[in-house]
Amino acid sequence: MVKMGDKQQDETVATSESEDDDEMEMCQMEGADEEMEDENEDEKVYLPGEPLEEGEELVCDESAYMMYHQAQTGAPCLSFDIIPDSLGDKRETFPLTCYCASGSQSEHGHLNHVIVMKMENLHRTTKEKKESDENEDESDEEEEDDDDEEKKPELETASIKHSGSVNRIRVTTIGQKSIAATWSENGKVYIWDLTRPLHAVNDSNIMSVYIRNEESPAPIYTFKGHQVEGFAVDWSPLMEGRLLTGDCKKNIHLWTPKEGGAWHVDQRPYSGHTSSVEDIQWSPNENNVFASCSVDRSIRIWDARAAPNKACMLTAEEAHDRDVNVLHWNRSEPFIASGGDDGVIKVWDLRQFQKGKAAASFKHHTAPITSIEWNPYDSSVFAASGSDNQITIWDLSVEKDTEGEGEPDVPPQLLFIHQGQTDIKELHWHKQLPGVIVSTAHSGFNIFRTISV
Repeated sequence: MVKMGDKQQDETVATSESEDDDEMEMCQMEGADEEMEDENEDEKVYLPGEPLEEGEELVCDESAYMMYHQAQTGAPCLSFDIIPDSLGDKRETFPLTCYCASGSQSEHGHLNHVIVMKMENLHRTTKEKKESDENEDESDEEEEDDDDEEKKPELETASIKHSGSVNRIRVTTIGQKSIAATWSENGKVYIWDLTRPLHAVNDSNIMSVYIRNEESPAPIYTFKGHQVEGFAVDWSPLMEGRLLTGDCKKNIHLWTPKEGGAWHVDQRPYSGHTSSVEDIQWSPNENNVFASCSVDRSIRIWDARAAPNKACMLTAEEAHDRDVNVLHWNRSEPFIASGGDDGVIKVWDLRQFQKGKAAASFKHHTAPITSIEWNPYDSSVFAASGSDNQITIWDLSVEKDTEGEGEPDVPPQLLFIHQGQTDIKELHWHKQLPGVIVSTAHSGFNIFRTISV
């Protein structure tokens, strides 16, 4: 892990090992401190890609994290979303609790699930210094062991059978219910009411009934109009129940909620792209504006009030040198961040968007960018993940220190590098837990908060 810029510098690398299991009941969660090594007297900063000398190994610097835990759900979940809860906003007092909805990609297509997860008892990772007597008696040691046992994180899951692998899942709140939309590899988009599985992970008695009766709520709505699979999906943050979905044949459809829990899906697609639509994002501030990115290397800005064939307002035709995989809209500033197969991260100023030149461009990752998201509590900070097994945290407000000597050759805006996961697919900042990031990879989930944000 590397933390750079004007803020305190630090370096850590986390290691992770896991075995996939197709049985959804086999769920584990553990604190990272169970795998963290003691500090080495000869420790030094490591940057991804550097060769290791004989006898050297990477270990995690526990002091770089306020919190770091790992979780397993059996089959890999390569997409997930955080479920908003009623426990309060801006929660920073440990232990913490986090709810997520994830979608599995099992080798056996008929065994895929939507999984509702409750991670709780998430304690602070950084150990507090304690004064202790060298001749501490056995009773004190036993009390410390009991305390460690009480601080172990816990994971509860309730699954729903899903037809086909889950390409992507996104969650919203409609009324008082948590609702999820999933893109399936079978070309269908499903809408799910998560009420029952959420009740199960919150109540052991309901969970017993849920498991005993092999409950699996059916989708409340299914759309088959795309005909091919896709990945792009986003709920409007401003208009309850409004949804966008984009497929691998370049088409984007707008969903409008109707009474009775159904949706009207406009059969006239937004089809300005010339290839697969990889990601969609509603504007966080304007009801009818959204952005999309594509394999055709472009990023487009749309106005949903116009007819689909006239709705594209702005286009950056060659936003990246290769496929544009992901994008995310800043909630406070007129910026969009994007990541592509070229491993490049770009930040676009919408006031200058039509010129087709990014306001900032960063090349650190050595493989495609798989996820990108702005920090909801700091408009200058964003995080990105790549196929090079790195999660990077960036701060646009950091400037290069011209007086620094011997600093690693990395962009000054790069604050932190998180490693330890294999084939990272998606990350999200938790909107109710400041600084907390949840990420998923083929090797499982991480939930952590660094000391840098």
